[in-house]
Amino acid sequence: MISKLHYISQGNTIDEQLNNIQQTLDSGCNWVQLRFKNGNTKEVLTVAERTKHLCEQYKATLIINDKVDLASQVNADGVHLGLDDMSIKEARIILGSQKIIGGTANTFKHVLQRVNEECDYIGLGPFRFTTTKEKLSPILGLEGYQTILNQMKKNNISTPLIAIGGIQLEDITLLIETGIHGIAVSSLLTQNPTVITTLNEKLYVNI
Repeated sequence: MISKLHYISQGNTIDEQLNNIQQTLDSGCNWVQLRFKNGNTKEVLTVAERTKHLCEQYKATLIINDKVDLASQVNADGVHLGLDDMSIKEARIILGSQKIIGGTANTFKHVLQRVNEECDYIGLGPFRFTTTKEKLSPILGLEGYQTILNQMKKNNISTPLIAIGGIQLEDITLLIETGIHGIAVSSLLTQNPTVITTLNEKLYVNI
């Protein structure tokens, strides 16, 4: 089951990462993607191990960003891979068939690639400009999402699509109307974890 709300962790230090993750879990988040670009190998491992423990306590899903070896080492629930990261096929060999593997996409061509690679969900973005990611791909906006989702529908593609990139609370309703499965947010929850209640109300309104 792919959650409709993914939190991508933020923080420049171990303490910042863990504090932000703890806050979002306390507020009801059930899916954490650990993204710690500034930490060295030891620091990232420390955060991953502690986050794994936290996610077990809260019965939340832990996804590791990029690092397949780390996901395997801490027995995370899965990994999220960018277009320039290890291939999904290689990751599947390392992690096994039971782990969740998500893949990034920016175009319908990327979506087809990810579907052929048999990923479990696709992170499609960016929705708009965001400062949390370097080397940003072309902005999609609502029109971009709608176009890609229409193409997916024509091709009978049902892989869950997660919108990502600078998403704000006021964007949720319009994004859901395009047909996406859910959203991934970072700053929105870091700055105000309690907004999770409102996000879930909007995301799960039609269930």
